[in-house]
Amino acid sequence: MAHIEVNDEVCKGCGLCVTACPFKLIELGTKLNSKGYNPAVQNNPEKCVGCTLCGKMCPDNAIKVFK
Repeated sequence: MAHIEVNDEVCKGCGLCVTACPFKLIELGTKLNSKGYNPAVQNNPEKCVGCTLCGKMCPDNAIKVFK
């Protein structure tokens, strides 16, 4: 089963990964990191196919994709 891990302290909450996910499995979370940003979170990780589009779109390399 594929899934992603988001480094909450690196993520700036830009939302590029949200728009890149073809299955709409990523959204911006509600908790703030130490810099005041809302990092991305993955919903329904069991539906993730590990396409890596979210990681490729992340300008800060905050997302790691595991297959």
